[in-house]
Amino acid sequence: MAGLYKVVDSYDQALAGLNDNMTIMVGGFGLCGIPEGLINQMVKLGTKGLTAISNNAGVDDFGLGLLLQNKQISTMIASYVGENATFERQMLSGELNVILTPQGTLAEKIRAGGAGIPAFFTATGYGTPVAEGKETREIKGRHYVLEESLTADFALIRAWKADTMGNLVFRKTAANFNPMMATAGKITVVEVEEIVEPGELDPDHIHTPGIYVDRIIKGCFEKRIEQRTVKQA
Repeated sequence: MAGLYKVVDSYDQALAGLNDNMTIMVGGFGLCGIPEGLINQMVKLGTKGLTAISNNAGVDDFGLGLLLQNKQISTMIASYVGENATFERQMLSGELNVILTPQGTLAEKIRAGGAGIPAFFTATGYGTPVAEGKETREIKGRHYVLEESLTADFALIRAWKADTMGNLVFRKTAANFNPMMATAGKITVVEVEEIVEPGELDPDHIHTPGIYVDRIIKGCFEKRIEQRTVKQA
């Protein structure tokens, strides 16, 4: 069993080796399924010059929004800006380099990176600014754009359950980008709600095998609601 125990006891251990100017992938969709404790630890570390790959940056005062407020992120690769005023302001001012990527393309770039596929052709974005500077090709009468895959120095993941060997189970929509990002990081760190012993997870219910996971830490989550909508009286 030596070397298969992935649990760490502190956030310092979880993010050991994270340095300035690295590329990070951060799971989540809005505030759903974000590794908030790991993000808070990056705020404490003050790591700067980061390239962050995430669907979006949530809200101003929580999650990746905190890194943007501290100007720790220099480049953001994302598909959506909308809910974060700091993100929008920094992008429009040119202070933050933003590479907007169609959501499906972003997901496939990450999946391809984890699978060792260097690039792929997609019809999405052809004839738009998304395709500027990229190779295009006509295949069977349809035009395609060549998109390069994405990998990261660290993948920061949120899961529901893990066993001590790193096998992961995600809960419902909190899975979102997390499973594919877990495969695409040189070091994959997972923050979970519950850690169990090997054999306690049903093998048929495991979403991400432990071979992709380097470190696991048990977190404590706030679970905010990004947009609260109630019925009018």
